[in-house]
Amino acid sequence: MDDVSLSNPLQILDNAVLAWGLAACGLAQLSKLLIELVVHRRWRPAVLIETGGMPSSHSALVTGTAAAAGWQEGFASPVFALAATVAFVVMYDASGVRRAAGFTAERVNALPETLWETVVEKPLKERLGHSRLEVLVGSLIGPAIALLGLNYLGSPLQLAQLVGEVLG
Repeated sequence: MDDVSLSNPLQILDNAVLAWGLAACGLAQLSKLLIELVVHRRWRPAVLIETGGMPSSHSALVTGTAAAAGWQEGFASPVFALAATVAFVVMYDASGVRRAAGFTAERVNALPETLWETVVEKPLKERLGHSRLEVLVGSLIGPAIALLGLNYLGSPLQLAQLVGEVLG
């Protein structure tokens, strides 16, 4: 679609790279609910807004966006280089710094309450980061969703136009 035919705010609807990166993130997050049902045999919709767990939706987001940017702009482009670099930083951080912060929170929460001068209203969040396997699975989901969507469905605007033509 020609960029000048859309007003600036609506151009975001024609950004297939962003849309499919976000879709990969959303589907990874949604899969946590399915995993919760199958593995733990419980309905817990709170996993949809929680960090941590299998798979890493942040990894799916950044790898899906990077792969789609590379596919669309070229894998030798500076845009892909930037997206890939951000993806590596996010994934390293998820399995390193954020995971360590979660372990630290777990230990702090285990300390006796009498140690604190003021009463702690709620414990620190312990599930912050990801294991390497959770990051790996998320990083595989991202490109799979983003590249399929980019190639077969296009941007949200293109998809809406296609649906409009079909429903006619």
